[in-house]
Amino acid sequence: MKIAMLGTGAGGRAHAARLTELGHTVTVGTRNVEAILARTEPDMMGNPPYRDWLAGHPGVELATFADAAAASELVINGIDGHNALTALTAIRDQLAGKVLIDYAVPFLYNPDVEHPWSTLWGVMPKLDPVDTDSLAEQIQRALPDTQVVKAFVTQEQETVVNPQAVGGGDHTMFLAGDHADAKQTVTELLAAYGWSDILDLGGLVAARGMEMYAHLHTAIGIALGGHFGVKVVRPT
Repeated sequence: MKIAMLGTGAGGRAHAARLTELGHTVTVGTRNVEAILARTEPDMMGNPPYRDWLAGHPGVELATFADAAAASELVINGIDGHNALTALTAIRDQLAGKVLIDYAVPFLYNPDVEHPWSTLWGVMPKLDPVDTDSLAEQIQRALPDTQVVKAFVTQEQETVVNPQAVGGGDHTMFLAGDHADAKQTVTELLAAYGWSDILDLGGLVAARGMEMYAHLHTAIGIALGGHFGVKVVRPT
């Protein structure tokens, strides 16, 4: 399958590498190809320069967001949540008729809040939208001809592509969306990644809870000092 991975951060790199291993044709999308290839310093999260990573993954192509989406059958959104809606709306034509997997969290970084939550990497970002809307729903409204599925967002992306890294893979992945066929496509991709416990939460409105879970996920990760998984125990 031809797959576009929008975003060049650690999550996007993890997906691009794993998808290539699985035999897919992967094009990574970025805002400005020349600018990112010219960078010689780590990114804001400390990841090595993208050109160095790309040199070690010759099967991955790099293009603009629009060109990557146009060349794909399936699109994964790893654009930072604050900018995702604007970036995706700008390429709505290239996304029309396709499944878009959205794992972005609508974080506003360095928020000016009355009661800040201090972490090792600074003040915990603020969610916007929250409670009565979600980024995934905003994206779906802006892209009515695209089938949006919220998934991957309740795990670090390195664990999404390799669930066996935690508990031998015995934990739960969630997804939500308004299109059954699109959710089946995402379920099949998750199965290829190695997931066996996949819980469909229903319509895209459930993305509100999935995005808001980011704060609890952060708290648990800090308490445990590393990556972890959540397992849903079904009633008997």
